[in-house]
Amino acid sequence: MTTYNTADHSDFVRQLYAFAAHIRDPKKNPCPEALEERRMKIYRELFYNNVESFISSSFPVLRQIMMHERWHGMIRDYFANHLSHTPLFPEIPREFLKYLDHERIAQPDDPPFILELAHYEWVELALSISDEKVEIATINPKGDLLDGIPVISPFAWSLSYRFPVHKISPDFQPRAPEATQTNLIVYRDADFAVHFIEINAVTARLLQLISSNDHKSARTLLQQISVELNHVQADVVVRGGMEILSDLRKRQVILGVRV
Repeated sequence: MTTYNTADHSDFVRQLYAFAAHIRDPKKNPCPEALEERRMKIYRELFYNNVESFISSSFPVLRQIMMHERWHGMIRDYFANHLSHTPLFPEIPREFLKYLDHERIAQPDDPPFILELAHYEWVELALSISDEKVEIATINPKGDLLDGIPVISPFAWSLSYRFPVHKISPDFQPRAPEATQTNLIVYRDADFAVHFIEINAVTARLLQLISSNDHKSARTLLQQISVELNHVQADVVVRGGMEILSDLRKRQVILGVRV
């Protein structure tokens, strides 16, 4: 790992880099000579414990299913080697997710769902602290959902996983993906509570079309889905879609229709 601890820096700056390098990875970077080992031990434990505690609370299920030594080995590897690009503490879970996705060397005994589970747990945290804005003036919350253009809440994310991540626990750890994808909506309501709904493939496709749509009515989108399904009765798909949209509006996933 690059420390930029080069000779062109002042003694003070080089001392800071040496201090930080030892804090992050004491096995590879010796304690700076000018500092007492007893004092450095306090700093090492303080920094590591703060980061580990925050990640543990952000990914509680992942923490539960991993053995103590494996968990701390992974967190220490992240702490020592991941170069974070933000100083914001709430962004640590996102940085940890990047580490899992792009940097960590997978271990033979890793759960096959580790990345998907971590992403699912991160989504819950991300939505809980999201500061997205809703343009209320551009939405009619009581508008005609079928013939209007539905608006999805920025606090509602439609997600698809190979594993049923919302069911994983110490007692349920699938070893292989299911035959069909798990489709979920994770959303935050007006009281800042985060919920999830398991949805079928048709609902997932409808939300996908709505999210990329700015001029077609829901009726038109549902008719498109009926064609994709080769359904002989488009009106059945439209009626079913209307029930779905009504339920999603009650849950604050759909905010209304565009004005």
